[in-house]
Amino acid sequence: MKSRPPARPPVHAAAGSAGEVFTAFLRLGLTSFGGPVAHLAYFRREFVERRAWMNESQFAQLLALCQFLPGPASSQLGASIGLLRAGWAGALAAFLAFTLPSAVLLFALAAWLPSVSGPVGDAALHGLKLVALAVVAQAVLGMARPLCPDLSRRAVAVAAAALVLTAGQTGVQLLAVALGAVAGLVLCRGVPAVPGAGLPTLRHGPALGGALLAVFALLLVGLPLLAAAHGGAGLLSVIDAFYRAGALVFGGGHVVLPWLEAAVVGPGWVSTDDFLAGYGAAQAVPGPMFTLAAYLGARLPGSAGGIVGASVALGAIFLPGLLLVTGVLPLWRAVAGRAVAARAIAGANAAVVGLLGAALYDPVWTGAVRGPMDIAIALAGVALLVVGRVAPLLVVAWCVAASVVGAFWS
Repeated sequence: MKSRPPARPPVHAAAGSAGEVFTAFLRLGLTSFGGPVAHLAYFRREFVERRAWMNESQFAQLLALCQFLPGPASSQLGASIGLLRAGWAGALAAFLAFTLPSAVLLFALAAWLPSVSGPVGDAALHGLKLVALAVVAQAVLGMARPLCPDLSRRAVAVAAAALVLTAGQTGVQLLAVALGAVAGLVLCRGVPAVPGAGLPTLRHGPALGGALLAVFALLLVGLPLLAAAHGGAGLLSVIDAFYRAGALVFGGGHVVLPWLEAAVVGPGWVSTDDFLAGYGAAQAVPGPMFTLAAYLGARLPGSAGGIVGASVALGAIFLPGLLLVTGVLPLWRAVAGRAVAARAIAGANAAVVGLLGAALYDPVWTGAVRGPMDIAIALAGVALLVVGRVAPLLVVAWCVAASVVGAFWS
């Protein structure tokens, strides 16, 4: 009689260590090209498929929550995964490991970028866009199966995608997820509340969560007053400007750029040319777009710049999003296991699939595909991920190399 293979443990049964979290996110921080939408796909591949730290439902719950909140969604999702896996030390490890590689690279790449401009540099940057196309396509395929198993949830996903693509306004993602949750109350009555599908136990409760939300609000209101009291100059003004950029932007990623431009170019802290150079450099590094703040902080005039400015700006822009997500998580977990909430979550999960599907078309497809060659390169990348199950770094190498070769071949 053949022995049965050992049963796979529940995906949230055992807590991990901060070192384990740091190692996993450092790998992502060094290889996650393609912007916030692609980052979510990388996270799903790493923590749902590869490491099984959570299942599809848990991942989608966290993703829906981060879509609701202002701030950098991928960084908030990463910190939440670290928090659930290894407590506060895990949240800090996830944030540092995912953020610091791109922040450090931006210092070097911003100065080096002019020397790689031209056909080769443009083709390489275009290859990174094709990486995003392949990764997001793989994520949409993988999430659609478990989260849209019936006609009603497929309809919710299609409706969410249509809303986002038609409206084309900042913050409409929040409306799409909210409407998906409402639709789930009506269309997903057969979805039971399954306690095992809930999020892992947190190491802090609603009381501490409420305190974190109070700190978020206090800083949002108090920092402008403190900055004005000091004449609108110095590090307090820098903290205020970057904190507000991180606190008031829905969607994260490229959406934060107008806020940052107004914050640093408007008062004359950074020139337009320097700002655009940093933005160009940010396209060529992995990790969150919000790390552009480190570059801008380093370019601040006088003693406010350099390492001090980079550290202050980086911390200030990420802090509000982290306060929000860690403050809301205990409240989210308290209601997520109820029957009504289960139906709403099912609808919201389907809407999240629609959001990713919409992003797959715009901006990922529209920004990456110029012709049949690009489609072939991206399809090969999808095949490497789905069929070959190769590491994302190999897909990065393939897409960039093929894009450079294709540029000269044509």
